[in-house]
Amino acid sequence: MLCLLLLPFHLILGLLFLPFILLRAVFKLLAAMILLPIVLAVAFVGLLIGGLAISFAVLLPLLPFALLALFIWAIVKLVAHPAAT
Repeated sequence: MLCLLLLPFHLILGLLFLPFILLRAVFKLLAAMILLPIVLAVAFVGLLIGGLAISFAVLLPLLPFALLALFIWAIVKLVAHPAAT
């Protein structure tokens, strides 16, 4: 009952504060338009760094095996084709 009694005052105050509510929405939209590209760029760089970190975390333990395979390949290549003297 009290809600219905105060409804006209609520509507009048709502109409009085409408420009300020719209102004707040405009400022929020403006801030979002300015900050969104910056946030997206930082997120992209973060994802790129994270991807590189994961790649190094996976590939770095395999480095000794890759070097071992390289040395075996080099030895086989030297033995298969001896240098001309």
